Amino acid sequence: MNGLSDVRLSLAAQELQHSAQTTLAGRVEYGPQLSRWTLMLRRLSTRRQLLKLTDQQLQDIGLTRQQANREASLPFWKL
Repeated sequence: MNGLSDVRLSLAAQELQHSAQTTLAGRVEYGPQLSRWTLMLRRLSTRRQLLKLTDQQLQDIGLTRQQANREASLPFWKL
């Protein structure tokens, strides 16, 4: 697995842990502090921030410029 996949998986897991609670019926309910729209807007914002990072900062988090550009170009609703 490359660094981008690892980052994406860990972020997805954190979002699910902090924002979702499963009910007895099996539905997922989002708390008032983190709605689905809030999560999507956060994803959009962080993807835009990736474009502003320097090559050294990207290297620190284990990404190349190409990987950051690919991640930033994803629509906000995709993980």
